[in-house]
Amino acid sequence: MPTTPPPRWMSLTLYLAGLYNLVWGSAVVFFPAWTFRVGGMSTSAHDAADPQLYLHLWQCIGMIVGVYGIGYTIAGTAPTRHWPIVLVGLLGKVFGPIGAIEGALAERLPWSILWTNLTNDLVWIVPFSLILVRAYRDRATN
Repeated sequence: MPTTPPPRWMSLTLYLAGLYNLVWGSAVVFFPAWTFRVGGMSTSAHDAADPQLYLHLWQCIGMIVGVYGIGYTIAGTAPTRHWPIVLVGLLGKVFGPIGAIEGALAERLPWSILWTNLTNDLVWIVPFSLILVRAYRDRATN
């Protein structure tokens, strides 16, 4: 075990990420059409994307986001001990924007979808990475 506990900001970050994901995931599950539009995928009746064709998939994404929220909340109790949860989260935070950019470049997604990657993914990359570095260092010294 580490000789000093991890900094408090690590737990707070994971609790905040957990809350954020639970709220966003719930909104997507319970209000899929609204979040589909807010997510930038359909802003008018003339858009090519018909939300009715994709709402069930969008709700599945919301369920996954919510489950991540549960994981982050658990990881917040001991950030360096629960590093595998943080690693899985970080991978999602990195690959999510890559997939969104690829979809926009291929014209399968509107570029406006990328704003959701700011709050859903990009803001968490640095703190999650720092938690993983601390977990690695704690393990290396034991």
